[in-house]
Amino acid sequence: DEKILSQVLNNYDRITKDFYRWKVEYTQDELTKLIKEKSEIDFGNIIDLVPIERGHSGRLIKLKVVGTKKTLTIGKELEIRKLLSASHLYSSAFIIEKENIVDNIPQKIILTGAGWGHGVGLCQIGAAVMGEKGYQFDEILLHYFRDAQIKKIY
Repeated sequence: DEKILSQVLNNYDRITKDFYRWKVEYTQDELTKLIKEKSEIDFGNIIDLVPIERGHSGRLIKLKVVGTKKTLTIGKELEIRKLLSASHLYSSAFIIEKENIVDNIPQKIILTGAGWGHGVGLCQIGAAVMGEKGYQFDEILLHYFRDAQIKKIY
């Protein structure tokens, strides 16, 4: 909601609102083809995507891909993001929904996610916009890491 975002986000962070929450939907055929193409493994039809482990930020770091022909657990956040998108997902902070299940095979798989990137707390687009608007590096860092101190250690 634009009004709510305008109350909690500065102008430079509001530019990134489309990445705050996002959704990717695949048909069974699309997901099966994508995963086969990206992994070079024939899983058959995809029965499930099972979150196995999440990091402290809630991002997936291990995901089990369950197919009619093969099941495999993949790991590392970037591997998961690359497997489930033609380029890569915005982040691995997502949940998985399955719809229209026929003979135990979902005909639609929906990934609903949050954020864009690795989840360390700095919005790269917001920081770039702040820099473009003339903010200095220390102002940008302190905007995202409010209690941090910037000091020379050498």
